[in-house]
Amino acid sequence: MRPEGSPPKLSRRVLLAGLPLVASLGLVGVFAVTLRNPSTDLPSVLVNKPAPEFLLPPIARSGVPGLGRSDLIGQVSVVNVFASWCIPCRDEHPLLVELKARTGVRLFGINLKDEEANAVAFLKELGNPYDAIGADENGRTSIDWGVYGVPETFLVSGDGLVLRRHVGPLDRASLDDLVSAIRAEQEGS
Repeated sequence: MRPEGSPPKLSRRVLLAGLPLVASLGLVGVFAVTLRNPSTDLPSVLVNKPAPEFLLPPIARSGVPGLGRSDLIGQVSVVNVFASWCIPCRDEHPLLVELKARTGVRLFGINLKDEEANAVAFLKELGNPYDAIGADENGRTSIDWGVYGVPETFLVSGDGLVLRRHVGPLDRASLDDLVSAIRAEQEGS
């Protein structure tokens, strides 16, 4: 029996029922903080290391050759991993066209697990800013690059070292940052 004027004790059952609610609210808080501060410059074991060895065949009817590691030697270049089935790749594509126009950088594509006809239609519709595109049909080369998903973009020095990695689609701020990095690298070469 409870003395008069004292607050009722919460039963153990009520406390246990409230725990999932408290845990859920905590997770929502963690996700909210993460979404407000997304990191698109993820660390990569490749940064400041040589780009992996690879040799990919071209996408037939793309109008450009296939791609291999040797293409990355001699000048600063950008490698963009994309696919026609990737909605963010479609959103990013005009910025890649702009990147090419603003910097003249050698821009290379790795087309990840895509149907050839779909890749050609994608490039025909949106334009082809790439100097070469390798068809990564089984995804092995993308794995070697450490790709989590498409799109991803890498800045590579003239001696074949990976300088930067950007995960996700480029936006205006990341494009401007990449342009600055390319120009600094081109001036240093």
